[in-house]
Amino acid sequence: MRFGERLKELRQQHNLSQLELAQKTGISQSAIAKWELHKNEPTASALITLSLFFEESTDYLLGLVD
Repeated sequence: MRFGERLKELRQQHNLSQLELAQKTGISQSAIAKWELHKNEPTASALITLSLFFEESTDYLLGLVD
């Protein structure tokens, strides 16, 4: 599973819109949208922010482990 798919899955499991996730993490909604559409990749700091928010490892977010 690619990062964008994993992010969308986690976001939906937490019943969050892209805008809500953006507001809760301080990451722009447009960045989240681009990641979910596989148009861009997250920075290391964004990846860490999402990892802490979702309480998942960065490897999980990146789709390296299940």
